[in-house]
Amino acid sequence: MPHHTAEGAATAPPLLLGPSLGTSTALWDAVAPDLAATHRVVRWDLPGHGRSPADLIGPGATVDDLAALVLTLADALGIDRFAYAGVSLGGAVGLWLAARHPDRVASLGVVCSSAHFGDAEPWRERAALVRREGLAGLVESAPDRWFTPGFTVPGLVADLRAADPGAYAACCDALAAYDLRDALTSIVAPTLVVAGREDPATPPAHAREIADAVQGASLLELAGASHLAPAERPEAVAAALRGHFADGAPAGGTAVRRAVLGDAHVDRAQANTTPFTARFQDFISRYAWGEIWTDPTLARRERSMITLTALVAHGHLDELALHVRAALRNGLAPEEIGAVLLQTAVYCGVAAANAAFAVAQRVLAEEDAAAGPAER
Repeated sequence: MPHHTAEGAATAPPLLLGPSLGTSTALWDAVAPDLAATHRVVRWDLPGHGRSPADLIGPGATVDDLAALVLTLADALGIDRFAYAGVSLGGAVGLWLAARHPDRVASLGVVCSSAHFGDAEPWRERAALVRREGLAGLVESAPDRWFTPGFTVPGLVADLRAADPGAYAACCDALAAYDLRDALTSIVAPTLVVAGREDPATPPAHAREIADAVQGASLLELAGASHLAPAERPEAVAAALRGHFADGAPAGGTAVRRAVLGDAHVDRAQANTTPFTARFQDFISRYAWGEIWTDPTLARRERSMITLTALVAHGHLDELALHVRAALRNGLAPEEIGAVLLQTAVYCGVAAANAAFAVAQRVLAEEDAAAGPAER
C-alpha cells in the first residue's frame, strides 16, 4: 500500500490528492491545509517516491496498476466514495479511476495533466536512461520542466533526487502505455481541469482536450504557472479546487444548519460570504453543524437549551434571537424557552436574563404574528 498522510476531520468528505512523477506528498503542502478545512484530505506517494515502497510496481507497470494502489489505500482507510485531485501522473490516475470506477469517484480535479502524454517512445527512452544511469541528469533539468523561469521549490527537486530509479522508470512505463482519450466521454463525475499556461509538459491544449470531452467539465488556465501549479500558484489552485469540491460535497453540516436556523438565514449567510469569511463559513458548517449538532448523544431540543444558556451568559443577544427561533424549530414550546431563561437568571445574573427575556419576547411575538391562523 502506498504511503499516505491524512488531515482534516475524520468525518468530513474524503478527498484524495495524487502527486506528479518525481515528487511526493510535499507537492500539496501549500494547498492541502486549505482543503482540509472542509475535507478529510488524504495525500499519497507514488511507488518509490516519498515514503512509498519501491516494490509496489515493476517494469511494464500501467496507470491501471497505480489506480489499483489508490483503491487499495481507500479501502484500507474505509473510504468507499471520494473526491480526487491529481497532478500530471496523479491526474492521469484520477481520470482512469473516474472512467473505470465511476462508483468510487464523486468529483474530480485534473491539474496539469493529460489523457495522453505524447508518443510512447520518449517515455521508454527515459525509463531505460534512468535504469542505466539513475536520476542525476533529470534532477538538473527538473526546474526547467516544472516551474516558470526564476521560480523553484528545492524540496520538490530533492524529492526527485531521492526517488528510487527503478520505481521512477516503472512510472515512465505507465505513462508510455497510457492513452485514455477514447474513454473521456464515459466520465460522469463533476470535473474541473486546471492548466498552467506556461506548462511545457502538459500544455493547455491537453487540458482543453479533456474539458471538451468530459461532459460538463470546467476548464481553468492559470497565468504564471508551469507544470507544478500547486507549488507555484497554490492560492489559485486551492481556491479553484475548494469551490469545485464544495459544489459536490455532501450536505452534512449545511443540511443540519438549515434545519435548525432556517433556509432564509443560511441563504443570507452564504450570499454574504466573501473570500475573507469563506473559511469561517466552512468551519462553522463543518464543525459546529457537521460535528457537534449532528452528534446523537444529545437531542436537538437539549442542544437548543444549552445554546440559549451560553448565549445569555455571554450577552450575545443577536445570536440569542436567532437561536430562540431555532429552539422553536427544535420543538421547544415558548413556556419551555421561558423556563430556560428563568434558569439563567440564577446562574448568569438577573440583568443578563432580563435582556434575554426582552429579546425572546420580541422574537416570539414576531413568530406568532407571522404564523397563519391554523398554526396558532
